Amino acid sequence: MKSVVSWNVNGIRAAEKKGFLEWFARELPDVLCLQETKAHKGQVSAELAEPVFGEHRYRSWWSSAKKAGYSGTAIYSRVEPESVRTLGVDEFDDEGRVVIARFPEADVISAYFPNSQEEGARLPYKLGFCAAIQAECDRIVAEGRNVILCGDYNVAHKPIDLANPKSNEKNPGYLPEERAWMDGFTAAGYVDTFRAFCSEPGRYTWWSYRFHAREKNVGWRIDYTCVNPSFMEKVRSSEIQADVTGSDHCPVKLTYAD
Repeated sequence: MKSVVSWNVNGIRAAEKKGFLEWFARELPDVLCLQETKAHKGQVSAELAEPVFGEHRYRSWWSSAKKAGYSGTAIYSRVEPESVRTLGVDEFDDEGRVVIARFPEADVISAYFPNSQEEGARLPYKLGFCAAIQAECDRIVAEGRNVILCGDYNVAHKPIDLANPKSNEKNPGYLPEERAWMDGFTAAGYVDTFRAFCSEPGRYTWWSYRFHAREKNVGWRIDYTCVNPSFMEKVRSSEIQADVTGSDHCPVKLTYAD
């Protein structure tokens, strides 16, 4: 069995101070996808850049935003990928939105989808990113390969995916246009792996730091691992690690047959 874990750490240097490396040493995923790193690789400690936990040695590949302390993605792996690339679209690469690592069994994507912002101020940018990432997934699948799209999608797909759907219908992350894109993405065949295993409400991956939202479990499920249908046959579990703290998001974990 192999595992891919994805986590929006909301600042990798802040997460390091909150026990990130200790969690990493316990979890030991085969591949770790991070979002919102808010740093360049050269700005972090050697222990964070290339972690070593006993016999387990990791390398990392980063895509960082031109704007300091903003956005950013990374992938850690114990096994050297065949290749690593970004999305290849300047307006998204300039914000460090994507890292793609090719492994024999699948292309693993760590993606930090844009926030559409209040009153949809960045909705066109968000939807442009959604279209570009789906086109990349389609291209990978058309090559006869598998894709694992991990990350913070910044959208709750259905009413079950957030605590207060009615009061959030005009808020970023639950706008009709965002949900419509998710409808189309899944209709195209991509599988929301968590929902393939769990149909229960109250399962979230992000909680506001305000109003004791996490303590009350008033959250949103906006972090996903989606795969193409043929790869879904290998997936054995898809879990939300809601007990892991250190960020306003929690990790999500995919386990699949090697």
